[in-house]
Amino acid sequence: MAPVPPLLSMSGITKSFPGVRALDGVDLDVQAGEVHCLLGQNGAGKSTLIKVLAGAHQPDGGTIRWRGEPVVLRSPIAAMRLGIATIYQELDLVEHLSVAENVHLGHEPTAAGFVVRRRLARQSTSALLKRLGHAEIDPARLVGELSAAQQQVVSMARALSHDVRLIVMDEPSAALDPDEVDNLFRIVGDLTADGVAVVYISHRLEEIRRIGDRVTVLKDGRAVAGGLPAKTTPTREVVALMTGRNVGYVFPERPADGVPPTGAKPLLEVRGLAREGEFEPIDLDLRPGEIVGLAGLVGSGRSEILETIYGARKPTAGQVLVDGRPLRPGSVRAAVRAGLGLAPEERKAQALLMLESVTRNVSVSTLSRFSRAGWIDRGAEQGAARAATRELSLRPDNPSVPVRTLSGGNQQKAVLARWLLRGCRVLLLDEPTRGVDVGARAELYAVVRRLADEGLAVLMVSSEVPEVLGLADRVLVLREGRVVHTAPARELDEHRVLDLVMEGSPAS
Repeated sequence: MAPVPPLLSMSGITKSFPGVRALDGVDLDVQAGEVHCLLGQNGAGKSTLIKVLAGAHQPDGGTIRWRGEPVVLRSPIAAMRLGIATIYQELDLVEHLSVAENVHLGHEPTAAGFVVRRRLARQSTSALLKRLGHAEIDPARLVGELSAAQQQVVSMARALSHDVRLIVMDEPSAALDPDEVDNLFRIVGDLTADGVAVVYISHRLEEIRRIGDRVTVLKDGRAVAGGLPAKTTPTREVVALMTGRNVGYVFPERPADGVPPTGAKPLLEVRGLAREGEFEPIDLDLRPGEIVGLAGLVGSGRSEILETIYGARKPTAGQVLVDGRPLRPGSVRAAVRAGLGLAPEERKAQALLMLESVTRNVSVSTLSRFSRAGWIDRGAEQGAARAATRELSLRPDNPSVPVRTLSGGNQQKAVLARWLLRGCRVLLLDEPTRGVDVGARAELYAVVRRLADEGLAVLMVSSEVPEVLGLADRVLVLREGRVVHTAPARELDEHRVLDLVMEGSPAS
């Protein structure tokens, strides 16, 4: 008798975006009734792969087989019609519609082809919610009134309303408490018992052990391991597969003692700073000449901490002090006046004026300096911008060119030049080398190290653990919004940090 083919088989999947090869020949086989876990660090290609499976991205190459037959998933609707549903971490529910309306959105039961049968929709939704163990959710209630856990159940009910045979769950436990996670796992167990396959994405290895059958590990857009037994593969082996790399990191040397003198007065002090639902109270001192790194996974609160310090988010508790003076909470203007500067993760959308010149992008925070009787002194503005960009070796050496024409590394230098011109004393860096090629990374590392050596205080966030360990003097490891470990960077290695962000440990 011929063997039964996998429910899903993805072979040699490739996908490129401008300047990035996100998937490089990925294979993934999923059997009916199994929980197949997808692991990998940020940027490994997990999100791109599931978007290909969901029909949201079209692959550049490779084949997809569904129940042994080749298929082309041209759209999310095409994937759903086959029986493939995706529940993203950011749930795509319509908050001002009812539960029943969300569950049947796009395939409402109708009479005479156009009249929506609302009662039938509510009855069908009730049956689905009961199947998921949540009969208490009222189908007529607005989705925006539900808890995060209840909204996730609604997303599952919507998937099941299509007679789904494979559900992709992207970080489904990220917003759930332990009891809600237990219920999620019960639901997954019931689904797989009915023959439904689940592709489960999580950074939490303890969850993988508990719920998974097999594991595929992605690294740099490739599947470096497929079909590993989830419950018996050693954690160290999984971590090693996730962290193995073929790209070198070249970092400048740290000061001889590794950190600035401990007796130096802190320039930035963070005391009990917290935002409910995002990160727990954090204490932090940052001295002139010091680079401190925040290491953690997506959702750990890293970027939220930077943005709250900068005033882009208002804290629910605690305060930020510069030179011993408290900043006004939630005020970017107060932070900038005190000498703080932020290079955000999404520099094109959040920091740069893409159609403007390098000069205007560098001078935008200091235009008043070049104002003469209500007019901008263009010569003075351009001269100051040129001096700032030359200090960072920005190329080309022509501040008149549009910033959109620069490479990713030089666009980042333009952001840094803005804060140098402003006289920034505390630099907040969020993913400083995102979208920067390998050669330009070394230049940026050298720039940041030199600025610190000249007295700037730097607080950085990066998804790449080697980057944090190689550039920072001291590291705070975050897991689920709290600091679980603090240590000089020289006392940590990549495996240790990943163990901490996945498994957690008491703060020390």
